[in-house]
Amino acid sequence: MVGEEKMSLRRRLSKSSEDTEEKEESQGDRSEEPLEILSNGRNDLKQLIAKKIQLTAEAEELKPFFMKEVGNHFDDFVTNLIEKSTSLDNGGCSLTSFSVLGENHHRAKDQRARPEHGKIFVIRRSLLDELFEVDHIRTIYHMFIALFILFILSTLVVDYIDEGRLVLDFNLMSYAFGKFPVVTWTWCTMFLCTLSVPYFLFQRWARGYHRSSHPVVYSLLYCFLFVVFQTVVLGFGPPYVVLAYTLPPASRCIIILEQIRLIMKAYSFVRENVPRVLNSAKENSSTVPIPTVNQYLYFLFAPTLIYRDNYPRTPSVRWGYVAMQFAQFLGCLFYMYYIFKRLCSPLFRNIKEEPFSARVLVLCVFNSILPGVLIQLLIFFAFLHCWLNAFAEMLRFGDRMFYKDWWNSTSYSNYYRTWNVVVHDWLYYYAYKDFLWFFTKKFRSAAMLAVFAVSAVVHEYALALCLNFFYPVLFVLFMFFGMAFNFLVNDSRKRPIWNVLMWASLFTGHGVILCFYSQEWYARQRCPLKNPTFLSYIQPHSWTCGYTS
Repeated sequence: MVGEEKMSLRRRLSKSSEDTEEKEESQGDRSEEPLEILSNGRNDLKQLIAKKIQLTAEAEELKPFFMKEVGNHFDDFVTNLIEKSTSLDNGGCSLTSFSVLGENHHRAKDQRARPEHGKIFVIRRSLLDELFEVDHIRTIYHMFIALFILFILSTLVVDYIDEGRLVLDFNLMSYAFGKFPVVTWTWCTMFLCTLSVPYFLFQRWARGYHRSSHPVVYSLLYCFLFVVFQTVVLGFGPPYVVLAYTLPPASRCIIILEQIRLIMKAYSFVRENVPRVLNSAKENSSTVPIPTVNQYLYFLFAPTLIYRDNYPRTPSVRWGYVAMQFAQFLGCLFYMYYIFKRLCSPLFRNIKEEPFSARVLVLCVFNSILPGVLIQLLIFFAFLHCWLNAFAEMLRFGDRMFYKDWWNSTSYSNYYRTWNVVVHDWLYYYAYKDFLWFFTKKFRSAAMLAVFAVSAVVHEYALALCLNFFYPVLFVLFMFFGMAFNFLVNDSRKRPIWNVLMWASLFTGHGVILCFYSQEWYARQRCPLKNPTFLSYIQPHSWTCGYTS
């Protein structure tokens, strides 16, 4: 199809050029007087403009066929890469259609990939780093910077009009990150415990497993000690500090997110190394595969939740790139500060003056969509791009695929896979695949449901501790609506309308989340209870705050 279009275009171009030459020769023979030359010059100019318009139109007609051809070649290239990756994941035995046709179909179908065959790391850049080299994409980045500057100017102008002077205070920022010394020593304690205890327990177990007369009991003992450490030290320690010292929201968020990250890191370290020790014992090997402390320490700082002894490394550190990423990260924090100050605070701070009603709720949701979407994009860019790329560059960590093109998703299943690849890999290899390994592949829906439940509970746990109240809006949206969309709007939906619907639902969802949690936060600030009980942390205050004095 493309070849035929190209041939027809060439024929039209050659024919038009021949016609133009014939016309020019005939006009040159006939025109000898000055007036005729002037009129012929005007005609030639008109014909030249007409030809230029015709060529432009024909080029525009050819462009879609060219882009489609490039897209088809790119799809074939990516498909081949996926097939090769699948063959590596299955231990060199590729279960593609070709191998299935050549081998016993039933035996290949019943094979299960061993859990230890997991993610393969390769050197690759982050997607936005590649896209920002395109001028059109970088212009969108410049638009966000321009909007940030306008937020700053509007804040300064409004403060000058209200106060009669420039007000350069950051009370909201200083409050959110208050009591930072408590955050520092709490993080250091968590990190040192995660560095020493899991490594010590694994090292003692690995060296004594070969000599133990009761390896099952011996392994269960160390497994119990590891579970106690994960539950008591990392599980209950950070929440106790957060509640006992009444930390502000951002400080709470740092501790809770680091708690979740270290728990996942410690589990990955044990999960990846235990099968290696069991295999060496089965093979009666004289050497015990125990990673070094430096390898484990590197993993604790590396921007991945999947442990490997070695990762692909870049040749050098670009310190200018590191500084740029940290500068963009700080810029995003101030961006969110101005969004809260200009768009959120005026919307929610007068909640006590107007009782809770359906009208108030609907207006709140729609007014929260714009700041909610901006905050989502800023969180994505700040943490999944800037923060992770900064640490990856300092550690020369080669695999920078922390996210994929989630903005092009036409289904929620694809969105969940591409929004946060770092967390998705952990859930996929250690929750989903291990579930299928123990319960066979017949329970794929149950495995997916279990992963959704774990993710929803952890998200709601983090929000409840960061905001100091339990209001399961995110849990309901994630567990029920998100799971339903995941099964209904699946990967078979490829038309652009599904991408529009996905974005519309994301906009609405972030508006609902920001509206409900902000209303509840300000209601608890404006209508505090005199004698709070445990139920007061569960019962919503925003529903009754407007009716109390």
